Order: sequence, then structure tokens, then C-alpha cells
Amino acid sequence: MARRRRKAKSETVEWVQSIVIAVILALLIRGFVFETILVDGESMLPTLNNADRLVVNKISHKINGIERGDIIIFKYPDNENEHFVKRVIACGGDVVKIQDGRVYVNGQQLNEPYVLEETDDDFPESTVPEDTVFVLGDNRGNSRDSRDPRVGFVPVENIIGKPWARIWPLKDMKLLN
Repeated sequence: MARRRRKAKSETVEWVQSIVIAVILALLIRGFVFETILVDGESMLPTLNNADRLVVNKISHKINGIERGDIIIFKYPDNENEHFVKRVIACGGDVVKIQDGRVYVNGQQLNEPYVLEETDDDFPESTVPEDTVFVLGDNRGNSRDSRDPRVGFVPVENIIGKPWARIWPLKDMKLLN
């Protein structure tokens, strides 16, 4: 009888240890590797929709870097508790301008099949500072992005990660980037 109690107690301790280890691993993964975010707004239409749920890879940009065309999640400079999702148009050292609704990087007009509509605003020719990126929403008429002085050039250190997958709604589930 005492033997059975010791065995039951041993199994309980093993279960508790397994649960504690699983919780710690989940917190570490969420904190350093993956996170889920909710898209709030229509600035990335038609690529991402309001209320899409995304899984964000928080380390790939640190390993592989950021490239033009990548979709990123970053801390909004005016309020670092607020996160934005936008597309990288130009990286440090690139020259960017928007003229007559067309975006130019290093003198070449970008082919942007992902854009919902052209922008109405011009943006003067500017060199993107090192360690920053120039970002735009795909829905140019409804996006607070690098054209807005409150956002401006986004410091690379503000980048949280790249969306890896859309997981909600289920019918639109797919890998991104």
C-alpha cells in the first residue's frame, strides 16, 4: 500500500514537473521566437485584412536581415506599445521618392502588384538613413506609414519581426513573406 502511494506521488511530481517545463518553454518561445498579433485596420489591404491573426517570427529578420518587399511588424515610434504592420519599400542607403502616385527606389519605378491603389501624395527624394527602413501600407490611401512624420524612417531596432503565417480566419490560412 505504501509502495502504491509512493508511486502515485512520484507520478504526480513527474506530471507537475512536465507541466512547469512546458509552460516555461511556451513562455520562452513566445517571448523570443514566435508571437501572435491581430491586424487592426485596413492599411495592408488587399494583402492582409482587418482582424487577421498572424504568427510573427521574431528572429528571422535578425538572422536573414530585412529586404525590400518584406512585410514587417514594428513598434510605432510615438507609442511603442502600439504595433504596426507595413511593407518595406527601401532600406538604409536607398534613395526613395514618390511622384505622381508612383514609387521609385534608386531611380527605378517599383512594380507593386500588391498595392490596392496608388498614393495621392508625393514624397520628396530622400536617402533612407542607415539602420532604418522606409515602409508603406499596401492600401496607400488608408495607411499611416513612413510618409507621415510621426512614423518616418523606422529604426531597425523597432522591428519586432516578420509575419510567418496567417492563422485566422481559417479559410484564409496561409504562409506569408
